[in-house]
Amino acid sequence: MKIRLDGDYHYFGSAAKTMDNVFRQRRMAFVPKRTSELVALMAISATLFLFLHTRDLHSKLRQMEGRLQPEDLTQSAANQISGGSAMSAVSAMMRQLKESGEISNLDAKALNNTRFARKEMIFFNRVPKVGSQTFMELLRTLGQHNGFAFNRDHIQRVETVRLAPAEQLELAAMINSYPTPSVFVKHICFINFTQFHLPEPIYVNMVRDPVERVISWYYYVRAPWYYVERKQVFPDIPLPDPMWLKKDFETCVLQGDRECQYIEGALREGIGDHRRQSLFFCGHSDACTPFNTQGALQRAKRAVEENYAVVGVLEDLNSTLTVLEHYIPRFFKGARQVYRDEVERFKGINRNIFKPPVSEEVKEIVRRNFTREIEFYHFCRQRLHRQLLALQLPETSEGLR
Repeated sequence: MKIRLDGDYHYFGSAAKTMDNVFRQRRMAFVPKRTSELVALMAISATLFLFLHTRDLHSKLRQMEGRLQPEDLTQSAANQISGGSAMSAVSAMMRQLKESGEISNLDAKALNNTRFARKEMIFFNRVPKVGSQTFMELLRTLGQHNGFAFNRDHIQRVETVRLAPAEQLELAAMINSYPTPSVFVKHICFINFTQFHLPEPIYVNMVRDPVERVISWYYYVRAPWYYVERKQVFPDIPLPDPMWLKKDFETCVLQGDRECQYIEGALREGIGDHRRQSLFFCGHSDACTPFNTQGALQRAKRAVEENYAVVGVLEDLNSTLTVLEHYIPRFFKGARQVYRDEVERFKGINRNIFKPPVSEEVKEIVRRNFTREIEFYHFCRQRLHRQLLALQLPETSEGLR
């Protein structure tokens, strides 16, 4: 089974090993002994090539200096961690719950699926372009503070996010083999460990406004450094079409390019399944693959409600880290302080200076076709706020007055 991610087809399991052997033999047959010099030369060439073909975009960005997307982690992380608009959303929910009488029924224990875990193991099946690189580095740092091991999948030429049942079992068994306490991180759809009679880990993940996320992905796979980095690891990867690199998101949407047509029920379009944020929660079933469908939405919601300890929200880091600290303290003790102490380092992770602003008019066009993905995002955000309010923290109450 295969899905295209990061601009390439991705495989897993025995198929991946076979492919790796083939490519290894080809490299041994054709690559000169002085491989490091060849890779360096190719990286330099690729850098020059890509920067030449993105200079128009770079020029446009310089004219718009300082006008980064408001939801970008690199722009607003410091504000989010101290409150800001996110607290206004919590405040609005608090008023709504008070008026309906529901707030008295919020129970932090009932909302915490950490109690169902049978191992001190966090499984972070990270969604692409939701700040997961930053979250991953935060986990790595917390491991040093809180005494747990950090593990992630190794860099691969190809990587899948949907697996056949046998491959799911293989991955789940591998994760289960790590000594505890530890964390495992990978781009992969939700795997239910209990169906393979394995102890359930602590599931965590992040989500992001789905339209902002798809825009971020669009420019991420067009960033010069993205291809330079991949060229250094996999020299035989072909360079993309310069015209494809230069095409901006607004033009792509307004001209109705296939890559930017988000059609309900479509199985796969353009360069991959990056538009399906809910796919990483829905799972590996074929029912999860159609874009923006009711069936996939309900499956994803059910997995979040029944299995995930915490699903954080990129646009609301303060609530996310607060809930993580209280619902999974073994791993996230001191998370907010660690983030504050190293905020500048975290803000620079995966920052894409080649991402220009996108007009609200174009975003609105895209939102019309993301109805259920948007519903899923708000479902996760509401759940996070309920978890926060159920804690009845003094600082939360003060912030909501």
